[in-house]
Amino acid sequence: MSWTNQSSVSEFLLLGLIWKPEHQLILFALFLSMYLATVLGNLLIILAISTDSRLHSPMYFFLSNLSFVDLCISSTIVPNMLSNHLLSSQTISFPACLTQMYFFIVLIVMDNFLLAVMAYDRFVAVCHPLHYTTKMTHQLWPWLCALMVTGSWGIANVNALLHTLLMARLSFCADNKIPHFFCDMTPLLKLSCSDTHINDLMILIAGGMVITIPLVCILVSYICITTAVLRIPSTKGKWKTFSTCGSHLAVVSLFYGTIFAVYFSPSATHSAENDIAAAVMYTVVTPMLNPFIYSLRNKDMKGALTKLLKLQLLY
Repeated sequence: MSWTNQSSVSEFLLLGLIWKPEHQLILFALFLSMYLATVLGNLLIILAISTDSRLHSPMYFFLSNLSFVDLCISSTIVPNMLSNHLLSSQTISFPACLTQMYFFIVLIVMDNFLLAVMAYDRFVAVCHPLHYTTKMTHQLWPWLCALMVTGSWGIANVNALLHTLLMARLSFCADNKIPHFFCDMTPLLKLSCSDTHINDLMILIAGGMVITIPLVCILVSYICITTAVLRIPSTKGKWKTFSTCGSHLAVVSLFYGTIFAVYFSPSATHSAENDIAAAVMYTVVTPMLNPFIYSLRNKDMKGALTKLLKLQLLY
């Protein structure tokens, strides 16, 4: 069945950011530099972890996957936004719009799951160190970690497919202007002239489950970690653990704060400007901050990155 037959609108207009003429060049340079920093930083993390045997552990395995997902999130959104600005072309076909929405949902859900898995990994390492050492042997941990990541990808794709198929059945009869810089569910639903109650219900049920369950896992993990750390007699040991947790929690707060603001707040409180600002945070800013937050405060990662850069300079 052709997607275009389900709607009288065959393409949409992405209005993008509010690019005032006097700010266009500055904003374009800003977003381009942020995207390049995201690509470079996350690629360096992936290369450093894959080439340094000291980093072949569960924590860094999940971190490399998180870097890959963050890189994909920005690559799904930012290049298209920048090319539309350069070419002065704001149109996107209905199938392309649904495809972008599908991959965006998959990657956002994966980011969510990986943050939860990383929190659980730290919980086991801090609160049950003997159990962690026994279970995470060199023979066993790759299979356990691969199983968790594969399962997360499966759930993320099923969830994205559900929302995409529900969106594909809707009709868009008149206005085709999306006040956003990519095809997201919320602005698309506002343009539909069909009944969107099922879509809204699935966002609350299915979307709520894949967001809130990992969030609860993160909160419980860090409550247990905090309780365990407070029992450590060494002030230096407490500070080291809290510093690592603080970095992770900063990313978690930024990620979940913007997600809940856009998708789980009353629709009456939504505005295009607020939704765009929140979307910029979790599609551009957070993926760019990932290398800094998880690397610059980690001695092993800094050592691996230094070693990698030295090797590149030699060749």
